[in-house]
Amino acid sequence: MADSIPRSRDDNYSAEAIDARHEFLKERTGESVEHIRAYSLDPAVLPGNVENFIGVAQVPMGLAGPLRVNGEHAQGDFYVPMATTEGTLVASYSRGMKLCRAAGGVTTTVIDDRMQRAPVFSFDNAREARDFREWLLANVEQIAAAAETTTSSGKLLDIQTFPVSKLLYTRFNYSTGDAAGQNMTGKATFAACAWIKQNYPGPEVRFLLEGQFATDKKTSVVNMLHTRGKRVVAEITLPAALVEEQMHVSTDKLFNARMRGQLGSIMSVTNNNGNHSANGLTAMFIATGQDVANIAEASAMYGFSELLPNGDFYASVTLPALIIATYGGGTGLATQRESLELLGCYGKGKVRKLAEIMAATVLAGELSLGAAVVADEWVQAHDDLGRNRP
Repeated sequence: MADSIPRSRDDNYSAEAIDARHEFLKERTGESVEHIRAYSLDPAVLPGNVENFIGVAQVPMGLAGPLRVNGEHAQGDFYVPMATTEGTLVASYSRGMKLCRAAGGVTTTVIDDRMQRAPVFSFDNAREARDFREWLLANVEQIAAAAETTTSSGKLLDIQTFPVSKLLYTRFNYSTGDAAGQNMTGKATFAACAWIKQNYPGPEVRFLLEGQFATDKKTSVVNMLHTRGKRVVAEITLPAALVEEQMHVSTDKLFNARMRGQLGSIMSVTNNNGNHSANGLTAMFIATGQDVANIAEASAMYGFSELLPNGDFYASVTLPALIIATYGGGTGLATQRESLELLGCYGKGKVRKLAEIMAATVLAGELSLGAAVVADEWVQAHDDLGRNRP
């Protein structure tokens, strides 16, 4: 049997416990991990964020911008911290931001805001499932009251139902304030299901708290259609002359390339029809303390563009499942809090502002990479900036 990793029952984040794990590593691997163990944060703040702490992963951070946002929650110029090891990424996003700024900025709109837990209820036959569905939808108010006893900021908005065979799949949709809300909705929905089980007058209620229909940390059509996290749109109209001057392409060529990419996306059945939404979002997620696994959902994107009669170019991105927080989770850790504070987005009442900045960043990146491909500058950019030199 392999040796157990050293742990302390009294304080697993103490210097002694951390040193014990480093000695354990050195004995078994011969490595002293001097960079992993060099950090400025206080390990005492880490319970709830990581177990068996040994140090930090130092990811290089760059600054992109300024990004001009004309939103309902984010207005003005922002310098965007991006954590990445991919050369050209920060430069490319900065280039797109420069273009957008020269065109007057990116307009952003938060369309919807909801987080789910999706229990599935099981019965002996389809009629029992149908009757339960009718009762469930007639008692949403009482179910919401039970769910909301577990949270001060979460609110049950509605319950969607999807009957299949003798099963009823559901989606309990919540607003979650400035938290991402996966844990919040899980706890609230468990309380709701307990109330349902106790109060339903029909046959015994059998349920699984998650029927895999919230598709947590997995991309899905259901979340792209119905929203998970924030649904936010970023849009801009670019003058034809400006695109030609800064991107070295004509808007008609840019649009033609967009249409060809659209068909390629359909053929390959991707979760978006854009270029690289995951790039900018992942860099911002790491910098600002988001749950990076949510990129599986958050990178989903609907891109839409038009070549206007005067030759100008309208472009937009819709992010239907942007799962982010400005409070709780990893957002309060030292580095991540600093990054959020650079954007004016740390703390309560700031999550929609952050959503607008992230969506505008994605749009800038889409425009920059899309133009680079059409102008045959993509490969050269990676040659110049994307390779380590001796």
